[in-house]
Amino acid sequence: MEPGVVILGLAACVIAGFAGGYVLRQYLSTSKVKAARSEAEQIVAEAETKQKEMLLEAKEEGLSILREGEQDLKQRRRRARKQEERLQERQEALERRVEPLEKRERSLASQEARLKHKDDELEALVGKRNEELQAVASLTRDEAKELLLKGIEEDSRQDMARVIREVEQETKETANRQARKIISEAIQRYASDEVAEITVSSVELPSDELKGRIIGRGGRNIRALEAAAGVDLIVDDTPEAVTISSFDPVRREVARLALTKLIVDGRIHPGRIEQVVAKSKGEVESIIQEEGEKAVFDVGVRGMHPELVKLLGRLKYRTSYGQNQLEHTLQTAHLAGMMAAELGADVELAKEGGLLHDIGKAVSHEVEGPHALIGADIVRRYGKGPAIVDIVGSHHGEEEAHSVEAVLVAAADAISGARPGARRESLERYVKRIKALEEVASSFQGIGECYAIQAGREIRIVVKPEKIDDLGILRLSKDVARKVEENLAYPGQIKVTVIRETRAVDYAK
Repeated sequence: MEPGVVILGLAACVIAGFAGGYVLRQYLSTSKVKAARSEAEQIVAEAETKQKEMLLEAKEEGLSILREGEQDLKQRRRRARKQEERLQERQEALERRVEPLEKRERSLASQEARLKHKDDELEALVGKRNEELQAVASLTRDEAKELLLKGIEEDSRQDMARVIREVEQETKETANRQARKIISEAIQRYASDEVAEITVSSVELPSDELKGRIIGRGGRNIRALEAAAGVDLIVDDTPEAVTISSFDPVRREVARLALTKLIVDGRIHPGRIEQVVAKSKGEVESIIQEEGEKAVFDVGVRGMHPELVKLLGRLKYRTSYGQNQLEHTLQTAHLAGMMAAELGADVELAKEGGLLHDIGKAVSHEVEGPHALIGADIVRRYGKGPAIVDIVGSHHGEEEAHSVEAVLVAAADAISGARPGARRESLERYVKRIKALEEVASSFQGIGECYAIQAGREIRIVVKPEKIDDLGILRLSKDVARKVEENLAYPGQIKVTVIRETRAVDYAK
């Protein structure tokens, strides 16, 4: 085939391809335009539909708000009408009350006028009666008064003579009692090294200005100290001193140490008081332990149980008839040991028995029964043999003595207590009564702490606030007072004070 024909054929094919492509592009562009138009029309239609829906929703919402506003307005109008009606009723009630008051006022005024008229009539009648009496008795008013006074004077002289005789007799009896008291006090003062304090301790102050700080604003500091330590703090006119009163010597010593520390430190407020009292309690426990160990060492006893040592230390703060109990036990132990050595008996056994013979007094106010039998049960419980148990249980005759050492310890006990100036009058019954008072108060539910103060004339009870409310403490005070009346015998009266306190504590870090 000729080359020209081939070229022409190729050119024709190229032209045909361009023509076909052009036609195809035109067709495609036309279809896209149509599709875009239809899509735009559809979007416009949807927008119009949504616009209509939004308009409808807005109209409905507006109608809803309008209806709610109308309902609220109606409710306010109803409330306003009710308030107007109540005010109208109150006004009518006040008017009804005013009318009887006005009537009563008018009635009182008329009664007052009648009473005044009757008073005038009564005065006139009295004057007339006096004139008639003077005429009948042939005596003037002054003469009758003088005659009456003479009769009264004669009767008074007889009564005065009788009263004078009674006073003289009572004065003689009182003078005898006072003389005996003065002599006893003089003997006790002379024997001050032997006789210990019973229920009070004094704390010296650098100046009287500290008394106000100890009392605190509204008495809050002194109340906090009394509640924390269980004592009664007496701040009176005694210069540069305050007095701590309590039947329990351990509490009194804790309060004395705490108050001394507070005075030295200078920071006196309820929170600090509780911290110092808690610390002082720990120090007193340490002193008790040290005193017990010292007593065991002085007597030379070995192998003593730690609890017995602690109970011996507690005797430092106990007294028997005014005599310090720890000193008494040491004296009894040494006396029994010396007598045992003279008679050839067991010296070590006599000393140990003398040291432990009054161990029951360390807990005698917590357990009912004679202290000798209580002590025998204690030493038996802590591993002491029958010989020691016999000495402790028989030293006051509650049980029969079965050894020479038991008899020697009983004799040494009597010798130690019988020395001149060693003892004063008994407080055993008094202490038991105070302890019984605290036990009666503690028998109720919801009690946190309770203390007998004012020498047993007041019982102070601190309740748990989560268990007893403000109304409950009123019932509790009445119930405690009623139970004390039924179960205890006591002179005078006992004040029952119930305290309820809620505290919130947090720490800034």
